[in-house]
Amino acid sequence: MTPADETPVRVGVFGLLGSGNLGNDGSLEAVLGYLRAEHPEAVVDALCGGPEVVATRYRIPATRLHWYRGEYRTASRAGAIAAKGLGKLVDAVRTAAWVRRHDVVIVPGMGVLEATLPLRPWGFPYSLFLLCASGRLFGTRVALVSVGAAAIGNRPTRALVRWSARLATYRSYRDALSRDAMRAMGVDTARDEVYPDLAFALPTLSASAPSGPPGPVCVGVMAFHGGNDDRARAEEIHRRYLDGTTRFVRALVEDGRPVRLLTGDGVDVPVVAAILDAVDSPLVTAAEAASLADLMKETAAADTVVATRYHNLICALKVGTPTLALSYAEKSDALMAQMGLGAYCHPAREVDADRLLEQFRALEQRSAELRQTLAERNLTAARRLEHQFTALTAALFPAADHAHAHALREAP
Repeated sequence: MTPADETPVRVGVFGLLGSGNLGNDGSLEAVLGYLRAEHPEAVVDALCGGPEVVATRYRIPATRLHWYRGEYRTASRAGAIAAKGLGKLVDAVRTAAWVRRHDVVIVPGMGVLEATLPLRPWGFPYSLFLLCASGRLFGTRVALVSVGAAAIGNRPTRALVRWSARLATYRSYRDALSRDAMRAMGVDTARDEVYPDLAFALPTLSASAPSGPPGPVCVGVMAFHGGNDDRARAEEIHRRYLDGTTRFVRALVEDGRPVRLLTGDGVDVPVVAAILDAVDSPLVTAAEAASLADLMKETAAADTVVATRYHNLICALKVGTPTLALSYAEKSDALMAQMGLGAYCHPAREVDADRLLEQFRALEQRSAELRQTLAERNLTAARRLEHQFTALTAALFPAADHAHAHALREAP
């Protein structure tokens, strides 16, 4: 407990939280679980994309990340452009004022140091830079915890990401590729550690080994249009991804396999609708997952999972279900290799339904063996995250240790 004469530590969480991305919210849930277990005296609030959702679901006060509510809409009219520009100035003041009220700010997981999906420098990279610069200015400890990073070609985005990382008090990465990318972009990573994605710290249930005839397959889809450098080919990439995934689902149905379609973000819903429309069969149904816990329940009930979104993959791997990745970035390949399934990756940019079906059948032939491998790798991930949280306490909450030691010395 905090001594009576001590002010409770003030902790902020920051990011595109509550905005419809289940992976981001899962990372927040993991950090809140850590804080409530290890630092129950902490007063926690959020600066985030979806404050209403965060406040309702996680029971913490939450403030909107952007002053301008049309931040993520394309501005074409002069008035909208002016409002968005004004919003950037207002956000600098709002972010600084919010950071100043805190002792610690945690950015929980997420790919905050990458641009593997379309991203503008004045969007989230600018917001992250404001956070980290404000933390340095006011002496607030800012921690980037188990975050994703990747090499960035766009120079303004790269500069903002690089300076954000340099200004943070604490950095850890969800894979070695992320740490290597930051080192290549000029950040000193000598003291930075690599830990599993925060979602591996969430409570879970284990998948049961299939018995009897072949059972259901979960297919996780995504509104995939390529990366930040693929804007000119975005529609072509999306069409190829959708056509290939639809053909694969149709082939599963022809084999009599029930298919459960999964999403990981609200923007994926039209992809599900398109597949349901193209494959008109009662064997194809869509899940309505509202959290990573819901996704884990779905993937635990499946014989096999084929998925695109990073946290769809994590949910399937975490419950121990054999999984094939439709990989859209190196982070997916790294995750699959880390979990012992590196041979089961297929490029999301070039979905070949026939080849994907071959890989799927090869995966199912090794199902029992791979379930054992996943059980072992999950134990390792859980231990590593326990170490991460211990390191986080030492880096961010030294005052709590000092206060405890002081209280012991003063005791009669």
